[in-house]
Amino acid sequence: MKDQIETLCETEAEALIALVRRVGREVILPRFRNLGAADVEAKADATDLVTIADREAEAALAAGARAILPGCAVVGEEAVAEDPSLLDSIADAETCVIIDPVDGTFNFARGLAVFGVILAVTRQGQTVFGLLYDPLLDDWVIAHRGGGAEHVTASGARRRLTARRGVSLSEAEGTVPLDLYGGARRAQILAAFDGVRSARSLRCSCHEYRMLAMGQGDFAVNGSLNPWDHAAGVLVLEEAGGCVLIDGEPGYLPTLRSGRITAGTSKDLAEALAALHW
Repeated sequence: MKDQIETLCETEAEALIALVRRVGREVILPRFRNLGAADVEAKADATDLVTIADREAEAALAAGARAILPGCAVVGEEAVAEDPSLLDSIADAETCVIIDPVDGTFNFARGLAVFGVILAVTRQGQTVFGLLYDPLLDDWVIAHRGGGAEHVTASGARRRLTARRGVSLSEAEGTVPLDLYGGARRAQILAAFDGVRSARSLRCSCHEYRMLAMGQGDFAVNGSLNPWDHAAGVLVLEEAGGCVLIDGEPGYLPTLRSGRITAGTSKDLAEALAALHW
């Protein structure tokens, strides 16, 4: 059944890429380092932010996706914040487009140039297309299910991606979202990763997954399974030869709501990381 799921045709994929590039150019970048106090709001806490760029970009991306893929469901991060039941669309819809309009909003709002746009397409609840876009460089990492992963530049240069292999736990460099935890829990997580070479957080899943697929990092872990953060990136990393585990076992799906995700550039490294007490 899994191998029979239809992926996107190249025309649809190219149209979605063009949409994301246009929204980045026309909606997101004009707001970067140009936000007023009224343009930024806190959601769950003072570090969980939403800006006018998030809302405007999501609206434009949702409208464009529906025009490119008629009848598709759209699940956007900001729409789900208003109506969590929209998450059910990923499992229920034949085709669903999952959008993080400005991934790394905290960075974006602080004027830090580490943010991106994430877009994934699912069929029957499984990711078939993933796009990790950097508006500042106007380049993207892309994957079709079963078709490998590529880095593409604005000039059209394409490079096949292969995650780096053979890295031991003590040599591993990666990301851990410490800002999601506090107090004793944060200290526990820090202690768990004491044996790796480097553990930090970019506060941006888009660039964390890009780094892994492009051979610039070794792992990323997270205790939150928001599909807009992971659906595209997991596909990209797996197509680049990496390994993703949920609670220590394979089988990531964008319909999952809870669990610990461990993304590594190899199966051995992912298993070693998943075994840590974090």
